Amino acid sequence: MYDRYQGLIFDMDGTILDTEPTHRKAWHEVLARYGMTFDEAAMVALNGSPSWHIAQSIITRHQADLDPHQLAAEKTRAVETMLLDTVRPLPLIEVVKAYHGRRPMAVGTGSEHRMAESLLRHLGLFHCFDAIVGADDVLRHKPEPDTFLRCAELMGVPPEKCVVFEDADFGIQAAKSANMAVVDVRTL
Repeated sequence: MYDRYQGLIFDMDGTILDTEPTHRKAWHEVLARYGMTFDEAAMVALNGSPSWHIAQSIITRHQADLDPHQLAAEKTRAVETMLLDTVRPLPLIEVVKAYHGRRPMAVGTGSEHRMAESLLRHLGLFHCFDAIVGADDVLRHKPEPDTFLRCAELMGVPPEKCVVFEDADFGIQAAKSANMAVVDVRTL
């Protein structure tokens, strides 16, 4: 079905891996330490954003005096302790398996590179990808196109010959800005 594309790029959280419930649990745990909560709809709207950006939004909403990078680091530590025990691949992983060895593939995620690599290794999927681009690998994050453009560059495929699989509005916007085809996996 995707044979017309030279390169396939996958978002990770919520697209190929079922990590969202664990991320939310980690946010609840960390924010409770500070007497804060998050609005579920606002969190969904920020899907695909790096953790520090989500932390900044939460801090602003609560008018708290916290460093968003410190809060994001606390959340990352919390999620790391939970995730390896809970993460599962989502059905789209079958597309990854079908195209492994047939097309260059990359992961372009709002998670940190180290976390993405750790999860993919844990699930035996790391070898399927030619490149991983995490939030700490680019300066401008989704909805900017930098994550996906870097994926295309590392795969050696022109952006207009790539398709991106995404589950978040920011990621879809980033793919379109990168002049790439996009599949909204929420509609599959």
